[in-house]
Amino acid sequence: MINDFGQMALVSILSHLVFIAISWWALQAVRLDKLLRPNHVFQARLLYILLAIFIGSSVSNFFLDYLQWSKQLPLIFN
Repeated sequence: MINDFGQMALVSILSHLVFIAISWWALQAVRLDKLLRPNHVFQARLLYILLAIFIGSSVSNFFLDYLQWSKQLPLIFN
């Protein structure tokens, strides 16, 4: 039982990191520089980072919820 918590923690950490990296990569295709003020490079980078974390965490939470629900699905038939 305790071993499952450790495995789930590792999967959660890796999932969040992977989906944040994918979100960062996908955000590079969006031209947000047209919406931002010129000479505000630090704020623009911070916005990209925060958006990547927000999107990546949301997608990761969906993935982890789906994984947990699929593990609990066989309990219906007990």
